[in-house]
Amino acid sequence: MPCGTWELTLRSGKTVKLADATVLPRDAKGKVDKESSAPIAVSGDGTRVVYFRESDRKLVWKDVLSGKVHSLPGTTAKVPKGLGMTDVDPTLSPSGDVVVLDYTDDSGERPTLAVHLGSGDVAKLPGGDSVQGFSPDGRRILVSRYTGDNTTEFAVYDTNGEQGESREVPQVVSNNSPVALADDGVTVGVVITPSSGKPRLRQYDLSTDSVSPAIDLGITSKESAYRISWDDSGKLALWHLRTTDDGTVTRATISTVDPSTGDLAKVDSFKVRTGLWTWWLPGE
Repeated sequence: MPCGTWELTLRSGKTVKLADATVLPRDAKGKVDKESSAPIAVSGDGTRVVYFRESDRKLVWKDVLSGKVHSLPGTTAKVPKGLGMTDVDPTLSPSGDVVVLDYTDDSGERPTLAVHLGSGDVAKLPGGDSVQGFSPDGRRILVSRYTGDNTTEFAVYDTNGEQGESREVPQVVSNNSPVALADDGVTVGVVITPSSGKPRLRQYDLSTDSVSPAIDLGITSKESAYRISWDDSGKLALWHLRTTDDGTVTRATISTVDPSTGDLAKVDSFKVRTGLWTWWLPGE
């Protein structure tokens, strides 16, 4: 079972303990679930963290540099009636200015909320959609949804709830992950993981329904592609994980990827501590 407090390990090696963060979540009836861990989210730049505060069970965000903790605005800080803490899935924008709250409810009708942490403004996105992530500038959100024809549709919304491009995507896009949205609001990077051979990168254009040729990614056979995101220079950041034969993750590495060649340049790498109940990377 989860034990101890949540800890945020910085690139410098310093550890910040989130002593006020809920570890064991509560269900819809307020009962503690001792076999799960409460939701938590870290911004892509690592400057902000969102979690449930143990003392009042509210969603809060913490400024890692200053140590100050702020409650989310109004009712967005509370778990909606009939849901438990694990039914709330928060995702922070790369700079931590916006948090998206994706709710898991049986009807799928409860809207997803985009909460602006500075102004307190809240925008609604359709319920039932699955949040795939932000564009690097934090202004757009990529979501996916299943259609009545058993296909998958990708849609792009801005953080004010206005819809941009949307389209039913080909299976080579819908059946693979991870994916990432670029700042143009139409380009989606997707990693193709074949049954044998190296993973490959493709780019999908939502506006034209076109898929680029596949480019091999230069990671080892012991590694797997875990997360991707575009950066401001038009390159991709790739988190890739090294695992043992039994599937245990032992190392996490972030590299930049040239989307035209697939060439990797390592940015940082660290050993994943053993004995962890769960862990999250920046942007999750």
